Amino acid sequence: MSAPEHNSTAIYSTAEIREIERFAAALPDRPPLMEKAGLAAAEVARDKLLIQDRTRVLVLAGPGNNGGDAFVVARYLNAWWYKVTLVFTGERARLSDDARQMLDAWLAAGGEILSEIPGGKIWNAVIDGLFGTGLDPRDGRELTGRYLSLIHTINSMKLPVLALDIPSGLGSDTGNVRGAAVRAAMTVTFIGLKPGLLTHQGPDYCGEIFLRDLDLDVSSLPTPSSPRLNEAPSSWVVDHAYAQKLLPPPRLANSHKGMFGSTGVIGGSAGMVGAALLAGTTALKLGAGRVYLGLIAGDALGVDMAHPELMLRPIHELFKLGHLNCLVVGPGLGSGPDACFWLSYALESDLPLVLDADALNLIATHSRVADLLRKRSHERKAPSILTPHPAEAARLLNTDISTIQGDRMAAAASLVENFNCCVVLKGAGSICAVPGGKRYINISGNPGLSSAGTGDILSGIAGAFLAQGLSPENALLLSVYLHGAAADVLHAQHGGPIGMIASEIPEAARDLLNRWIYNF
Repeated sequence: MSAPEHNSTAIYSTAEIREIERFAAALPDRPPLMEKAGLAAAEVARDKLLIQDRTRVLVLAGPGNNGGDAFVVARYLNAWWYKVTLVFTGERARLSDDARQMLDAWLAAGGEILSEIPGGKIWNAVIDGLFGTGLDPRDGRELTGRYLSLIHTINSMKLPVLALDIPSGLGSDTGNVRGAAVRAAMTVTFIGLKPGLLTHQGPDYCGEIFLRDLDLDVSSLPTPSSPRLNEAPSSWVVDHAYAQKLLPPPRLANSHKGMFGSTGVIGGSAGMVGAALLAGTTALKLGAGRVYLGLIAGDALGVDMAHPELMLRPIHELFKLGHLNCLVVGPGLGSGPDACFWLSYALESDLPLVLDADALNLIATHSRVADLLRKRSHERKAPSILTPHPAEAARLLNTDISTIQGDRMAAAASLVENFNCCVVLKGAGSICAVPGGKRYINISGNPGLSSAGTGDILSGIAGAFLAQGLSPENALLLSVYLHGAAADVLHAQHGGPIGMIASEIPEAARDLLNRWIYNF
């Protein structure tokens, strides 16, 4: 099954947004983008943030074009009879031409400008127009001085905040907080989504996101110097609508288990058999026709009485089965010589692999094993899916966690380039990257997934979809979204994320999958 045509929401880097803005500004007979952005944000503020008793609004306008957007917001809110206090932190002479025009329009409408937040006043909401995407993404320095103090002041007000484009202090390409960032209840972002809204620390600061494209069709822009903007974007959101396009087809009445593939699971060293059982049980519940477990532990069970459908085999017999469609390697694998041997054996096969947990650590530790992975992916074109969390990704790339988290999009791309595999870099806003350059940010999931065994569940879901014939790319994307969506169902049932355990997820995922396929 090939990847579907994209009609999901595109994600753009700051540099791409700047390029779009530059070419859009040259289009004839269009109002300035700043005017359209400010009006769009003012409408969100009016309709979503400023309920009847919230009539006093503090608008903060920074020294760049985000400040220009804020001038427009202030003007419209003032015209709609809200009581607006506008604080401008920059200098008029240093504004861009567009931003200066918007400042002059605010003054012409009778607006006033303050240079500091006045004391002794009460507001009902705040509009954050300090920086937006204006912080240089290549400059990793943290905010200090006046702006650091301003952000702390905003956050200490405990008022609902609408951020313009992205909360000030948050890196638009990375989701990193630059010393401090505004905690917004809502963010209205313009033209396209930015990675920093969706991954790393972004989800903790952005609140509800409203995308306003400003009536721009990016594919129609005259961009002769930048043909990539006329091509399909390279980064996308994985949401429910996109996941629906990845689903396996409904099952025919005339079906049998052989039609839905066989998944093998290799893992379960001493003391960690449960991890392999979690992955195997999940593969069964998500639709694999048969699941075989090759357990490394010498005293491993011969049958799992809780799930006797699982077929437990001595690990050397697993590779004699001629009908396996894929292998999940890593849950509870351990780091001993047997684990390394059987991982190497799996890498030398041509079966599609899901590599997780200890399999990834062994690849990072043993250069010979890493070379086997590269050989199978680069030379034999045998597919693999890697599922690292940030610490495992750091080991695979011979760096540290802070570097991985400092630019998660780049880290995921580096893993693909290094190993030529489909990759999910797990975490808040898990990033999926595939050979060819496409990247995706998943928007399902919650902190309930921060517990032992949830990674084994994800691997089992991916193994089930590979067995059923999905391509590695589609199996990865659907697995990651479904895994998070099942956790969201449990979050709602439990009233929060605390105490969610891995073994709850497969049944929630199974129920969702059936509903999605059969439109219950």
